[in-house]
Amino acid sequence: MGWESCGPNEVLVVSGCGHGDHPVYVPGGRVYVWPFQTFQRISLNVMTLNVVSPKVFTNQGVAVSVTGVAQVKVDASHEQMLRTACQQFLGKSEREIENIALETLEGHQRAIMGTMSVEEIYQDRQKFSEKVFEVAKSDLVNMGINIVSYTIKDISDDHGYLLALGMPRTAEVKRNATIGEAVANRDAGIKAAQADEMRMSAKFVNDIEVAKAQRDFELKKAAYDGEVNTRKAQSELAYQLQAAKTKQKIKEEEMQIKVIERKQQISVQEQEIKRRDRELEAQVKRPAQAEKYRLETIAEANRQRVVLEAQARAEAIRLKGEAEAFAIEAKARAEAEQMAKKAEAWQDYQSAAMVDMVLETLPKVAAEVAAPLAQTKKIVMIAGENGELGASRVTGEVLDIIAKLPKAVQDLTGVDISAAMKLATHTGKR
Repeated sequence: MGWESCGPNEVLVVSGCGHGDHPVYVPGGRVYVWPFQTFQRISLNVMTLNVVSPKVFTNQGVAVSVTGVAQVKVDASHEQMLRTACQQFLGKSEREIENIALETLEGHQRAIMGTMSVEEIYQDRQKFSEKVFEVAKSDLVNMGINIVSYTIKDISDDHGYLLALGMPRTAEVKRNATIGEAVANRDAGIKAAQADEMRMSAKFVNDIEVAKAQRDFELKKAAYDGEVNTRKAQSELAYQLQAAKTKQKIKEEEMQIKVIERKQQISVQEQEIKRRDRELEAQVKRPAQAEKYRLETIAEANRQRVVLEAQARAEAIRLKGEAEAFAIEAKARAEAEQMAKKAEAWQDYQSAAMVDMVLETLPKVAAEVAAPLAQTKKIVMIAGENGELGASRVTGEVLDIIAKLPKAVQDLTGVDISAAMKLATHTGKR
């Protein structure tokens, strides 16, 4: 035991100790059930009943079958009816409750059929349904059940009574329908002809009016089209003119923007030039000026040094020149005196002096002749059949050159050294 609950479509009935003779009815809620209490449920769902009454004799003795449909449910809106329903049906299933309600409704439906004629049941179904509803409602209310609705679903018979009831009316209706159809066809033909005549007349009139309207429309349309085209052309020209003005204004604005941008670029470039000038002044010009000053100072010092060195060298050269000139002059005087003395001696010993000079000069000539041979690394000499070979050949060549020297001196100076030497030798022997 404990808390018990139920949905809105059912009622929870709690009975036992603590409630006496009156149980607690809880429709759609919850309640605490103690161990010494009991609880039961009863459904509040709507139950649909097919009330079939086959072959029931009416007050005229005609057997008909009627099928009705009823909607019933346990009424929980009134406590007394709920209590009655619980007393009648608590512990029973919905099927058992449906059967009880169905039997009750079917009995009342058969009873009402026995008090009415077939024509009344067939022609006034609402009256029949109301009678069954009113009679059955009181009995079902006494059982705690409420009839929600009741209606006749079908009426039939096995002998064609209902069909026969409709045949005269059907024949009458068919006759009236045939006559009405003929009259209607006649009237329709007349009306159709009149309508055709009127239609054609109206059509012709309408065609004339349509033609007139078309003509007026075309004339007005042409006038309107001309005006529209004129206005359209004016509008297009105005649009083009305005577009050209707008484009020109946009171009002017763009050019103004470009001019401003160019001015800004020029300003930036000027600032950059100034910055570069200052940078050049700081990084190049000033260091260059300092370097120039340093180099000029060094150059000036070098120039002064070179000038002083040149002056010193000039002075030294001058002094050296003066000393050399004095030495040359002294040497020249000495040589001149020597030559004068030699000349005096040559005047006394002309041939002997020449011989002495030749003898002093010959070794020098021989040395000069042999000098190229001293620089030679290798000498290849070719001799004839009777020619000499070896170093004697070289010596012979040098002596041949020296032997030709008197002839060369005679050709150059006119002095015959060989004759002078022979004369000097002859004089010395005497």
